[in-house]
Amino acid sequence: MMTAYERLQAARAQDRPTSRAYIEQLFTERTELHGDRKYADDPAIIGGIGYLGEIPVTFIGIERGRDLQERIRCNFGCPMPEGYRKALRLMKQAEKFHRPVICFVDTSGAYCGEEAEERGQAQAIADNLLQMMGLETPIITVVIGEGGSGGAIGLSVASRVYMLENAVFSVISPEGCASILWKDATKAAEAAECLKITAEDMKHFGVAEDVIQENFDAFETMCAEIKARLLADIHELEQYAGKELVEKRYARFRKLGIFGETK
Repeated sequence: MMTAYERLQAARAQDRPTSRAYIEQLFTERTELHGDRKYADDPAIIGGIGYLGEIPVTFIGIERGRDLQERIRCNFGCPMPEGYRKALRLMKQAEKFHRPVICFVDTSGAYCGEEAEERGQAQAIADNLLQMMGLETPIITVVIGEGGSGGAIGLSVASRVYMLENAVFSVISPEGCASILWKDATKAAEAAECLKITAEDMKHFGVAEDVIQENFDAFETMCAEIKARLLADIHELEQYAGKELVEKRYARFRKLGIFGETK
């Protein structure tokens, strides 16, 4: 049985498939789209249109990069404001043309440097949360690695959220949490247990609908199973009219954090 911190280390593993690997396996006739039409193109978020089976979809993924050079170009999967604005542009386009949106999340968090703050990082993420909640098309998010802080939430206001077996989702990194609570980053493993960051924890709390088993040795088979799950969800969600779809998404998030007390 792996500990929470061991699962976090697995989520951060250098050889773990990135968003681009899933996109290449799942979607055919892909066309990647670039830019936020305001400032620049952010390589940390990739997106475009393609076919999932016979269904045209919009895909969006946070990309860490597959080698050192690519990781530097992708800012190690820490998106800039223009990345979130690009994602929102593609989602609004998907709504206009009645395409489902499939998101892949794998980030330690949005970039928090000076230039990101100057260009409105917080507002860009907040706009995504607001607009995704009201988007009248199905949204499905798969957390394939690390889901860190607001950077992950910016692509996770979805009708369905899935997590890979060793993926994690957290408001703060265990190292950051340990530094704040105990002034000692070496207590990250203890913080990880306290934070309840694992996929099973997220399923238990209702943050994720289900946990997807990992089998990277048979990656094509694994992706085929993910594809079948996504297609089934899209067929189910497309039965609802736009407003009803929004209401169900809203109700899903309103239930999070509800608890009862007994004497």
